[in-house]
Amino acid sequence: MRIVLQRVSSASVTIAGRVTGRIDRGLLVFIGIEAADTAADGEWLAQKLVKLRIFADEQGQMNKSVADVGGGILLISQFTLHASTQKGTRPSFNRAAKPEHAQPLYEQFVSQVRTALGGPPAVSGVERVATGEFGAMMDIALVNDGPVTLIIDSKTRD
Repeated sequence: MRIVLQRVSSASVTIAGRVTGRIDRGLLVFIGIEAADTAADGEWLAQKLVKLRIFADEQGQMNKSVADVGGGILLISQFTLHASTQKGTRPSFNRAAKPEHAQPLYEQFVSQVRTALGGPPAVSGVERVATGEFGAMMDIALVNDGPVTLIIDSKTRD
């Protein structure tokens, strides 16, 4: 399982003209699932994601996690994170899991992140953990904060 996360001031996802998820300060996270992934990959990533210290403390140092700052997390499924561009100019998506394997793992990951983040389900009417829709065409809007963008892979654990 691979994630690309961005620290954001705000982010939202729109599907067919309707906003289906939005957060204020927090993390926008794109999730790619490959055929070899399991629920254990999701659990490791969920814990890492919630505890990752990439928000500034009072001295301006990255010492606080999304949980520490009361931030939200917007989770977006994105199979293209497992693209291979080794041959030619058209990406291959052979490593990406088929939907029947990926969707249950994505839904489980959402649940794992909600559990790991804890706290109230919503703050000021904004969900702490919001999502897009698996397999849908989505428009993502964000205000990148920093910018801070990280890639984390459960297979390499780096």
